[in-house]
Amino acid sequence: MTLEPPLGSGPYKVGRFEPGRYIEYDRVKNWWGADLPAVRGQNNFDVIRYEYYRDREVAFEGFTSKSYLFREEQVSRIWATRYDLPPVREGRIKRDTIPDHTPSGAQGWYFNTRREKFKDRRVREAFIDAFDFEWVNANIMYGAYQRTQSVFENSDMMAIGQPGPEEISLLEPFRGKVPDEVFGDPYVPPVSDGSGQDRALLRKAGALLQGAGFAVKEGKRMTPHGEVFSLEFLIDDPVSLPHHNAFIKNLGILGIEANVRIVDPVQFRKRVDDFDFDVVVQRFGFSVIPGDTLRTFFTSRAAAIKGSENVGGIADPAIDALVENVIAADSKPALVAACKALDRVIRSGRYWVPMWYKPSHWVAYWDEFGRPAAQPRYALAIRDTWWSNAPG
Repeated sequence: MTLEPPLGSGPYKVGRFEPGRYIEYDRVKNWWGADLPAVRGQNNFDVIRYEYYRDREVAFEGFTSKSYLFREEQVSRIWATRYDLPPVREGRIKRDTIPDHTPSGAQGWYFNTRREKFKDRRVREAFIDAFDFEWVNANIMYGAYQRTQSVFENSDMMAIGQPGPEEISLLEPFRGKVPDEVFGDPYVPPVSDGSGQDRALLRKAGALLQGAGFAVKEGKRMTPHGEVFSLEFLIDDPVSLPHHNAFIKNLGILGIEANVRIVDPVQFRKRVDDFDFDVVVQRFGFSVIPGDTLRTFFTSRAAAIKGSENVGGIADPAIDALVENVIAADSKPALVAACKALDRVIRSGRYWVPMWYKPSHWVAYWDEFGRPAAQPRYALAIRDTWWSNAPG
C-alpha cells in the first residue's frame, strides 16, 4: 500500500488528499486525448473532490449544508421523507430520477451453503417463502422497489417463460441432474398477501422444512442432528435492520432462531472473504455482455477460493459448464440464450433470498450544474458529461 499518486495517462491526476476524509482529482492541462471525437464535451471540471463520511446521517447533513454539491441517494426512506427542506422548496437543490438501463444483478440474502444447515434446497426455499417482500416494500421502502427474480435482472439475459430451442439444447445434457423446473418456467419468488405474515406461505415454508428433516420440538425448529436451528445475519450497516427484523419475525414463527450481527466494514470484509458467516447481503452486478467474470461468482472452483465472489458456495457441475457456454458464445443471440439457460439453473438452486431493485438512479444536486439533453444509456456519467454553472 502506498500514498504515492500513481502514474496515469487519463484526463485527471491525483491532487490534494487526506486519507479517510477527501481526495481531489485535478484536470490535466493539455491532455493528449482532449480532442478525440469520443471524449469531446466530457471532463469539464477543473477539480473533482470526493468527500468521505463514516455515517450516512452525517453525510446527508453535509450535503444539505453544501459541504458537497452532488449526491446519489441510496435509501428510500431518506428520498421519501428527508428532502422537504428550504433549499429544495426554493429550487436551490434539484432532485431527479434518471433511468438505469444496466443489468441490476442479484441483490439478496446469500446462504453459506458450505454449512450443513443450508445444503438442502428445500430449506433455502423455505426462507424465500418466509420473506414478505410486499409488506417490506410498502411499509419500509415506500413502494419504491421491484422484486428481484434473476441474476440478470433488468436485462434481456433474464430467463422468462418456457425455454426456447437454443436454451433447451444447452440444458439437455443436464436433464436428470438439475431440477425438472429448469425445462419449464423459471423459478419466481412468491407474491405474498402483503400482511407481513402470510399464513399460506408460512405453512408452505414449514412443510418444506419438515420434509427436509427440520422438525419442530417444543416450539423450536430442530436440525436433523437434533440441534436448534439457529443462524446469524451478518451486516456492516444498520440501515437494513428494519428489513432484517421483518424477516426474522417470520423465521421466529417457523421456530428458527435468527439474529443480526453488525460489525465494522473491515471485519465484515474479512469474515465474508473467509466464508465465516451464515447469511450475508450481497449485490452482484454484471455488464451488458457478461464473460469470464462469471467464473468468479458461480463456479465450483471459485467456491473453494477464499475472497472470491462466490460467497454462497455454489458448486454445481451444470452451472460450471453453462458458465463456459456463456464465455464461449460467438454472437449476441448465442450469449443471450446461454445466459438464460444459466439463469434458469441458478434460480432452481434457491441459493439466495432475492431482495429488490430499482431501474433508476435518485440524484440530488445543488443548482450549479449544466447537463446534456441526452443521458448515456448505460452510465450515470455525471462526472464525465456535466459541467459547472457556478458563478466565477
